[in-house]
Amino acid sequence: MIRFGLRLTFAGGREAVLRFVVLAVAVALGTALLLSTVAGVRALAAQSGRGAWMRGAPAAGAPDADPVVWAGREDSFEGHSFWRVDVGLKGPNPPAVPGIARLPEPGEYYVTRALHDLIVSRPYDQLAARFVGREAGIIADSAVPSRDSLVAVVGRTPGEVGGIPHAHEVTAVSNEAPAIPVAALDLVLSVVAGGLLFPIFVFIGTATRLSATRREQRFAAMRLVGATPRQVIQLAAVESAAAAVVGTAVGLALFPAFRQAMAAVPLTGERFFPEDLSPGALGFVLIVLGIPIGAAVAAGLAMRRVRISPLGVARQVTPQPPRAWRLIPVVAGLAELAYFIGRRPETSNGQTAAFLPGFLLVMVGLVIAGPWITMAGARFLARRARRLPTLVAARRLADNPQGAFRAISGVMLALFVVSVATGVIGTMRYERGVHYGDLAATTLVQYMGGSGVPAAEARTDRLRAVPGVTFVVALLDNTDDGAASPSNIIACADLAGIPQYGRCAPGAEYAQIWGNLVGYDRDRTGGGPSTGWPAAPVTREQAAALPVDTLVLGLDGTGAARERARTAMELAFPDYQVPPLTDLERGSESRNQMVLFERLADVIMLFSLPIAGCSLAVSIAAGIAERKRPFSLLRLTGVPMRALRAVVALESAVPLLAVAVVAAGIGFAASLLFLRAQLHYDLRAPEWSYYALVAAGLAVSLAIIASTLPLLDRVTGPETARNE
Repeated sequence: MIRFGLRLTFAGGREAVLRFVVLAVAVALGTALLLSTVAGVRALAAQSGRGAWMRGAPAAGAPDADPVVWAGREDSFEGHSFWRVDVGLKGPNPPAVPGIARLPEPGEYYVTRALHDLIVSRPYDQLAARFVGREAGIIADSAVPSRDSLVAVVGRTPGEVGGIPHAHEVTAVSNEAPAIPVAALDLVLSVVAGGLLFPIFVFIGTATRLSATRREQRFAAMRLVGATPRQVIQLAAVESAAAAVVGTAVGLALFPAFRQAMAAVPLTGERFFPEDLSPGALGFVLIVLGIPIGAAVAAGLAMRRVRISPLGVARQVTPQPPRAWRLIPVVAGLAELAYFIGRRPETSNGQTAAFLPGFLLVMVGLVIAGPWITMAGARFLARRARRLPTLVAARRLADNPQGAFRAISGVMLALFVVSVATGVIGTMRYERGVHYGDLAATTLVQYMGGSGVPAAEARTDRLRAVPGVTFVVALLDNTDDGAASPSNIIACADLAGIPQYGRCAPGAEYAQIWGNLVGYDRDRTGGGPSTGWPAAPVTREQAAALPVDTLVLGLDGTGAARERARTAMELAFPDYQVPPLTDLERGSESRNQMVLFERLADVIMLFSLPIAGCSLAVSIAAGIAERKRPFSLLRLTGVPMRALRAVVALESAVPLLAVAVVAAGIGFAASLLFLRAQLHYDLRAPEWSYYALVAAGLAVSLAIIASTLPLLDRVTGPETARNE
């Protein structure tokens, strides 16, 4: 049977060869993407494990290991955050740490290769001076998340390290605490993989149904001449499995190119090591064996009509129309998201558990509801039909909405994902955006955590001497602080010297002001020269007793001045927990994450649209080929060719536009519910780029529909009606 099935596959004419090639291409893309997805998840785990030790989580120590005072904290350089670990040895036998031969003594430090390259390429007073000592070596790649990782391990005395907030003693360092939020990244990668793989699965399904009617008739004829159901299933399985085997082999050949592309993209903010991007031996085996087996099983299931009744295939009974119950999952998903408005869980894991099921339920519900939406659009079109092409197309869609929707389901899911991402990210960017121009980039802020005034004042002179620093002011802790009041107190004499940040009330000696000098947000007291800050109800004696809460440095706007000032401030106050940052830098991490999510949404849209377009083209071509005799008879009865083209175009364009509108609308509805529940934000209208992207995608899909219409001319000639 296998030999006979292969003969039918390759000796069935151009139609059979085309079906084989299309299915093999679809399986190849699916295999490469599936391997890349599994490899990406494994790379996330590997990246997390490489950097786990940097957090200094205590572990069960060796009996003979001496304790080490350990303090990990973030630092910043040229807009990039990096991790600094200060260690103080309390004996000659400290615990081992991955990537370095030994822990550094006071006056020594280890850095990663990427940080070393920055140190040697920049002036000493901008970066190297922060580490106070000599470089003892390079941290091995095997101990860092990425070759881009910026990490330093700095040796100091135990007393110096002990003064850093959250310092603690360890006799062994755990490799189990994650260094990056793997759960969140797994979630994001899973959503991206779903958005990419779903169009591939649709493409594979469409390819397997290419000339499905003719194949069913052929197998039904075999049943009528004595073939058993088992033999028919075997023949169908051989045909699909052969294409799947070829496609899987091609997908394996494509995977290295996909892996190189993934290694170049900083999904976590840092690039993966290429060697970490592997699905593993088990993943390879399961994918390589599972895809052909799955194709064979799917082919067998597709032949169930022939297995039940070979005569029933010829009847071509119209399937039952989809029911309105298909809308229930979508409504349930939106209701689940709406339920958490005012009931948001406090923990990150709780929030993921709350919102993820709702989004997944909506996504699945859209696929389930798609045929009903297509049928509703077809019936709407039929009620308003005034011409033959419109009526024929509407009746055809109403008879088989499942088949019409199947080819465009990938576009629907892509539009939903992009609409949700655009709604959430665009609103967050608007609400959290910086609105104070250059001041936010030229104001360096160091939180002091209540340092005493004399100690702070004694060190500010060296900060004022740093080239590029225009002023240094000390902001006092506002003991009358409240949620709606500025958090610090500034002397009006100091504020008079920096009028670009506002002015005091007439006659006031002290003013209440935000700690970054540029304001909190647009709904509260702002910043700028026109801002009048409220008077602080303190006397000189009371102000003298208040601790310094924040030091603020003005900069001349150059990057060199910013890094020199940051280095000088860290040397003056080495016990910092949060490094000196500008307001722009402080929000850079969340902005970078939003940009990352935006890019991922664009990748889904830009990748899935061509695949969905291929599915659409194959589906239209298959429909034309299977109906070439009816179309030929219509031409012989006098129906003009332009009317037949209009029928084919309407059959594809109507469901495409209908599901596009529904997917975008439900996507924005879901993002609104999420924003209200999670962040108490109102949805903002998307930017023009969203409309341009959607319009371009729909235009490409419509162009694909138009490109299939010349096939109608070639297959509906008079000879078709005569030969059939």
